Amino acid sequence: MRTSYQYRLKPTALQAQAIDNTLDMLRCQYNYQLAQRFEWYEMNRCPIDRCSLIVCHIRELKDKPNRFSQQATLTQLKKVRPWYKNIHSQVLQEVPKKVEIAFDRWLKGDANGKRSGKPRFKGKGQYKTFTYPQFKPTCTQAV
Repeated sequence: MRTSYQYRLKPTALQAQAIDNTLDMLRCQYNYQLAQRFEWYEMNRCPIDRCSLIVCHIRELKDKPNRFSQQATLTQLKKVRPWYKNIHSQVLQEVPKKVEIAFDRWLKGDANGKRSGKPRFKGKGQYKTFTYPQFKPTCTQAV
């Protein structure tokens, strides 16, 4: 059984600013990774569904960016942009997961085959959540 906890936060002004900065950086990362996928899609799709191999030249296909390849680039991201070091690594790793879900539901559809609309880039204030997947509360009681 999987347990999920949801908390309502009442942050101070300083904490609210830190949360807003985190959400803004995650939004930028989401948009960047979504743009990578759209670029791959545009480069590798063909408007013609079939052609003769004698007439047509088949260009080399680029590797499809997937969740794990995009997660692997996060270490380089933290080196290039040091302000991303303030975000917990597992929170950053959830962004490619969200991008993959949105992109795959657009291309393939859900379990029932219903396709979603094309994923949209997030504007300022539109990226509102982040997840800590392995939250382990520590309970210390004074006896």
